[in-house]
Amino acid sequence: MVSALELIEGGKKVWIVDRDKKENLGGLAKWAFGGMFFVDTAHQRRNGFEDSLDLAIQDWFGAAEFKENEIWGRKWDEKYIHLCTPHSYDWLQKHGIRFFHVVNWVERGLKRRGNSVPRFHMVWGTGWELIKVLKKKLLNHKNRDHLSFLFDCRVEELIIRKHVVKGVSGMNESSGVPFEAFGENVIIATGGVNGSIDRVKKNWFKSWGSPPEIILNGAHKYAIGDMHDAVQRHDGNVVNLDLQWNYAVGIRHYKPRKKDHGMSLVPPPTALWLNSKRERFGPEPLVSGFDTRHLVEAICQQEKKYSWQVLNYRIALKEFAVSGSEYNPLFRDKKMLKFVFQTFVTGNRKCLNHVIKNCEDVVFGHSVEELVAKMNALTGEADVQLEKVKKAIDQYDLQLNLGPQNASDLQVKQIGLIRSCRGTKTRTSNFYPINDKKGFPLLAFREFIVSRKSLRGIQTDLNCKVLLKPDAHGMQHVIEGLYSIGESAGFGGGGMHGKRSLEGTFLGACVITARVATTDILGRTLD
Repeated sequence: MVSALELIEGGKKVWIVDRDKKENLGGLAKWAFGGMFFVDTAHQRRNGFEDSLDLAIQDWFGAAEFKENEIWGRKWDEKYIHLCTPHSYDWLQKHGIRFFHVVNWVERGLKRRGNSVPRFHMVWGTGWELIKVLKKKLLNHKNRDHLSFLFDCRVEELIIRKHVVKGVSGMNESSGVPFEAFGENVIIATGGVNGSIDRVKKNWFKSWGSPPEIILNGAHKYAIGDMHDAVQRHDGNVVNLDLQWNYAVGIRHYKPRKKDHGMSLVPPPTALWLNSKRERFGPEPLVSGFDTRHLVEAICQQEKKYSWQVLNYRIALKEFAVSGSEYNPLFRDKKMLKFVFQTFVTGNRKCLNHVIKNCEDVVFGHSVEELVAKMNALTGEADVQLEKVKKAIDQYDLQLNLGPQNASDLQVKQIGLIRSCRGTKTRTSNFYPINDKKGFPLLAFREFIVSRKSLRGIQTDLNCKVLLKPDAHGMQHVIEGLYSIGESAGFGGGGMHGKRSLEGTFLGACVITARVATTDILGRTLD
């Protein structure tokens, strides 16, 4: 959508070929919460945080752990950091997008470097607002007659002759009629491979062993890698699909729109995180907000690769959240007063109650004994040992009561760090113990790995042109006229994140890569 807007503004004629229905224009971005990574912004300065390009590059390289041969990824991460604020943050605001005044601090780093300062800027209105504004801009543009759509059309093949793209071909999935579309340039914006759980498992990171038996789907149902395959059939270079950005806290959707549909919870920091045997993860406890990859890896090192989080209703009212626009209606609909009241007074009660009532992976009890019995009943196995769970809760509660200054428990100290930032303090419980009847009932969430993003993909140069596989001399040439943007390109160059995302770099990279590709087509550059 960003590319189309820029191209018709530049006088080009554009076809958007979309496998989905007309009403679903905008893809998964409509359902996203809308966080974006920017550097040295007015929002950061107003919140009292000093940032710089050099600091962001140091943080990114520290988290990424790039291999020596990841040349394009390294180049693209620097390109993104230099472009993200003037050409995404400023550009979006010019088009009417606003960002929430508080900047959140995520991916702070645990054993590896992370964000040294808060950089997670949330679109006021979520991804829903972002798509609504872009759609309105497109459909009401002065050059609207330059833009056409082909909906319900699946592109199956690239038409390429002598390494020059000529167009695409495929099938109208409603009529069964094949089609061809020709143009001077083709931009691939079809997402990654994580909408196919089979491909996620096939490309599972080898050092983590076998993939979990159950992986929930949190990606777009059409992000299945078919265009990655089409590029490879023409000797295009597709790299490292085993590097994925999945999340640790998925529960089954109460009203699934696709097979294995998972809801991605924002892990409550105060929750006690237990493995499948209901033992607390250790020796270092798991806590969100520092290193998402570490959370997934720790769970996947277990015999049964899923986990539980235990907390009480009072803590959940403060900390419970589900990622995405549909679960945050007050933020999505920009109802500021009601959103503030919910954040500081009531908590996200409506969403929490709905999930407790309707999601099969959630159980509650008015005692530890009742909770453990229901946990065992849910799995159909006697894995939960009551005494171990009680002991873990009692020891943790003792540390919570001591507070971060006096506690020896690492999780309690990390909660203290989370509460030191205004953006995350408002959503973090004030060291309330779990086994406190004033906060009952007790809650337990059974959580699976949920598939989300592909960190690697179709390799491109710095203009988003698709690169061929290296020749005998290690040289790479482009497929003329063929571009790959967003997740299909690993968010830049076939993978600008390395092993880790600093978060907000997905949606932001979709904007940047889209603008880089279109300025190249128009014979311009982004400075």
